[in-house]
Amino acid sequence: MCIISYMEALDQTRTHELLAAVAEQLAARGAHAELVVIGGSALLAVGLTSRPTRDVDIVALLADQTLVDPRPLPAELIAARDRVARDFGLPENWLNPAPADLLDFGLPEGFVERLERHVYGASLTVHFATRFDQIHFKLYAMVDQGAGKHESDLRALSPTRAELLAAARWTRTHDPSEGFREQLLAALAHLGVENVDLDA
Repeated sequence: MCIISYMEALDQTRTHELLAAVAEQLAARGAHAELVVIGGSALLAVGLTSRPTRDVDIVALLADQTLVDPRPLPAELIAARDRVARDFGLPENWLNPAPADLLDFGLPEGFVERLERHVYGASLTVHFATRFDQIHFKLYAMVDQGAGKHESDLRALSPTRAELLAAARWTRTHDPSEGFREQLLAALAHLGVENVDLDA
């Protein structure tokens, strides 16, 4: 098995390679997992961007088309992830449920139906968030965490005004504060969307 440095960022090929390796480890344990992934690795996996990333973000598990909180990750998945981390020289948290907080206030309506499904053998299925939903997540991250990579990713998705407005209204369900609203309006203006009524 090829050993890579944890400092080496993940591209599309490596993302799929690592997930296939997780599938092998799950199969060796007689386990199965169905993951829902967002963020940079999902953008890479479905070919929406080419910006390398450093981890794979699990927002949920999927059971019978129902989103399930992934915190904590199942023991078999942790064991598989950690073995892959050792084999490939990755940090332990390269596969993590960091964005699972998004479940607390809900994902965009119709999110599950839009997921793109990838099967890695019989033991692992990964559902990647697609363009419309990633616009929501990236706008929220841009306002909440700062521009940088989130703005770059958002611009790469070439969102329309209507898509940005839909995303903006969704972000308000996660942070209704006036401070966030002001930052959101500033971000929208920066993206070329002005004169916005977020309550419409």
